[in-house]
Amino acid sequence: MTRTEIGTLAARSREQLLRRNDIFTDFFQLESPRLAAACHEMSRRFLAGGRLLAFGEGAAATDAQHVSVEFVHPVIVGKRALPALDLGPDFAARMPVLVRPDDMVLGFSFARGDAVAERALRVAEERGALTVALAGDVADYPFALPDQDVFVCQEVFEVLYHMLWESVHVYFEHREQGHDVGASSFLYPFLGSQEQPLERVVDEVQSSMLKKLAEVNRIRAVAADTEVESLVALARAIAERLAQGGKLIAFGNGGSATDANDLVADCVAPPPGITPIPAISLAAEPANLTAIANDIGSEAMFARQLIAHAHTADVAVGISTSGGSANILAALAEARKRGLLTVGIVGYDGGKIVRDHLVDHALVVRSDYIPRIQEVQASLYHVLRGLIETFQGGY
Repeated sequence: MTRTEIGTLAARSREQLLRRNDIFTDFFQLESPRLAAACHEMSRRFLAGGRLLAFGEGAAATDAQHVSVEFVHPVIVGKRALPALDLGPDFAARMPVLVRPDDMVLGFSFARGDAVAERALRVAEERGALTVALAGDVADYPFALPDQDVFVCQEVFEVLYHMLWESVHVYFEHREQGHDVGASSFLYPFLGSQEQPLERVVDEVQSSMLKKLAEVNRIRAVAADTEVESLVALARAIAERLAQGGKLIAFGNGGSATDANDLVADCVAPPPGITPIPAISLAAEPANLTAIANDIGSEAMFARQLIAHAHTADVAVGISTSGGSANILAALAEARKRGLLTVGIVGYDGGKIVRDHLVDHALVVRSDYIPRIQEVQASLYHVLRGLIETFQGGY
């Protein structure tokens, strides 16, 4: 491929990243009032003992996983763990058994008219649960697909559920509820008996959402300037490994684990028009992960699996917001030792992965706030997926 052709691909990738900013702005400027109202109701339900149940199929299943980990294991020190559950691939059977009247249900689907998802949401609604459809028409809070590109839709909805999580805590911290929380009082000692004006809090939540939107757009714009050449070089290197019979091996912790799962879903079961490629996620093996962590230690969780699965032609993709997780570093070191192409998708300044030159290729989202890092990382690996397809097709 000539220098001019590579430059054209880099320019096209930059345009794809920047195009997202307009879509995000239009969506959240329109929907922030409804999102603020949904957060208010969710905060009341959490205080009443409700849980957040999430579900989805295919790539959408990874968003349900991400929702669960965000609410149960908050990334901001001092935030309360809130009950959330990913219902898994058999969500249609689990929903009638598990849902309760005080619960909240987020249904993910990026296909129009998803009958299975709609039935699950109807069951939840009949039981009294608050329902949110991302996307769809059957819910208390239905949201339409913001774009024809499935990848872009998924990125918008990731920002949306991050905002839900962040904004629910705003209502808690403003002590807006103004009622006795009973047995939950030990979890929420900052809630008092003086109810604050709801209108002021809702306005603050909406304003906060639009500020978060501006920040994710800014970070993505920076990445559009700094990372596109790396994206093109990485896609070319991955395509070469795939041509040799290799596969992608992805891994990460927490929200980054769900991103690893999502990247793999985008590889093996991509949207129409994209050719499937072989990929596995080491983060999607709970029995192996818990066995290794229990018997050896968490640092070996991914390296041990990689020893079993890796071949020389493979590509190891470590996803980390910090760039310094011990088990990611260990797996990348093992991959290097075995001759794999090594990749880091990282945040902050790239952390130890970049400073110590532990990968052949790095994509860096320059931010120190984990939700915003993850949101732009998703944009980068989605554009990367399209570039891989381009190189495989012979440009």
